[in-house]
Amino acid sequence: MAALTRITHKAHLPFPAATAAAGGRRPRAARIRMSLQENGPSLAVVGVTGAVGQEFLSVLSDRDFPYRSIKMLASKRSAGKRMTFEDRDYVVEELTADSFEGVDIALFSAGGSISKELGPIAVEKGTIVVDNSSAFRMVEGVPLVIPEVNPEAMEGVRLGTGKGALIANPNCSTIICLMAATPLHRRAKVVRMVVSTYQAASGAGAAAMEELELQTREVLEGKPPTCNIFKLQYAFNLFSHNAPVLSNGYNEEEMKLVKETRKIWNDTNVKVTATCIRVPVMRAHAESVNLQFENPLDEETAKDILKNAPGVVVIDDRAANHFPTPLEVSNKDDVAVGRIRRDVSQDGNYGLDIFVCGDQIRKGAALNAVQIAEMLL
Repeated sequence: MAALTRITHKAHLPFPAATAAAGGRRPRAARIRMSLQENGPSLAVVGVTGAVGQEFLSVLSDRDFPYRSIKMLASKRSAGKRMTFEDRDYVVEELTADSFEGVDIALFSAGGSISKELGPIAVEKGTIVVDNSSAFRMVEGVPLVIPEVNPEAMEGVRLGTGKGALIANPNCSTIICLMAATPLHRRAKVVRMVVSTYQAASGAGAAAMEELELQTREVLEGKPPTCNIFKLQYAFNLFSHNAPVLSNGYNEEEMKLVKETRKIWNDTNVKVTATCIRVPVMRAHAESVNLQFENPLDEETAKDILKNAPGVVVIDDRAANHFPTPLEVSNKDDVAVGRIRRDVSQDGNYGLDIFVCGDQIRKGAALNAVQIAEMLL
């Protein structure tokens, strides 16, 4: 019999240091606290043994998401593994076209090819699919949703109608960026955005996280690093994001930021450019974001807007030189913003620079997907 895997869940609390810096935080909105219940939706977690799949379970538990049943689905290789979730034992089932009978909501994180193959089949069976891959993000008619940013994109998608639907989770770097940029965009309208990302190992999956840890030990011990996931040494190094480079010189990750921002903001005219870098950090992305506005916005007003933005915490202590770091946001729900300052290369208050950090597995993937599912309830 396969070994029993126990899923443990950490508490995800507000930032203690940031709370003071932000001038105190609003209490979180009341959450549905029901979990396992007969009138809840039936769930399926696709890719449950992966990093994001495991985080799906953690977030569902942390947020007391109501469900009457839950299927643990993964590849044939993982089928038969046993795991414990909320004090109940489950056997991981092989993912097939028949896996979605009677499933109301399926959270997918098993890669684009699996989503393209089985996502539409699940929809045909009446399942609402929340897909974490890039498979459907730019497909016309498929909502691309960050609940704090564009919940209106999901209008008309509801449980209980018997009608399935696809909803796409944006790319992690897009989510983290737009959580901070959107409140400012609403006030002053962004006309151009320049993003530089510093992306963690978790974005390439659990195997990349394990390889970073292994390489770190190997390099410190004077051994040649094992490079299976990335072609280059990752420990004590950084390099251009490993996504394929396109004919225009941008890589796919950079173009995701460009295209997804335009779709989510419903603005084909906004100018976006990005440079995406992989850095030896375990699970939280950092992003430097330069914003150019149509209307003036001073830095103090911008700080006040961000302090009151849902899902955002401001860490901006110039005297102590304390600003967001990947470690501070790891295993946290909120995206942290700091280094909020006027862009001195532009006249007046028509430009700002900000620095953003967010947990790639959590808000960049699993939390956002579960928040989408909550909107269906």
